Amino acid sequence: MNQILSMFQSAGPEAFSKMTCQTAPYFSTINPLISGLEPNQCTVQFPFAKEVTNHLGTVHAIAMCNAAELAAGVMTNVSIPDGARWIPKGMTVEYLAKAKTDLTAIASGEGIDWSKEGDKVVPVDVTDTEGKTVFTARITMNIKMG
Repeated sequence: MNQILSMFQSAGPEAFSKMTCQTAPYFSTINPLISGLEPNQCTVQFPFAKEVTNHLGTVHAIAMCNAAELAAGVMTNVSIPDGARWIPKGMTVEYLAKAKTDLTAIASGEGIDWSKEGDKVVPVDVTDTEGKTVFTARITMNIKMG
């Protein structure tokens, strides 16, 4: 089993999320909870809070980018073969609606061939508490085999 996935399963979502934010401190700016993790899927939730809002009182675009990159990165980490490495190479985003609630980012690796090197595009959808998609990201991950 992948070491990161094993850590998630043994530590649980709250402790694992805190460990992840200690490793990559910028993610802590959104106070994320990695609530679900398995190969090809990661769910990250983060609360609506003044610290992540913009001048309109809605969730700031970069806070949603932060959640999308966290979800895509952790999901990629548990999906690639042992010994492989990854790095985000680019991100394309769409802002579909004003985000005024807690949010959930789901990265999906379904249909991605993780066994080969190269660029892989990871889709991430961010929804509000009513299930409305408010933001989408397509994150290009560059995969190198060990």
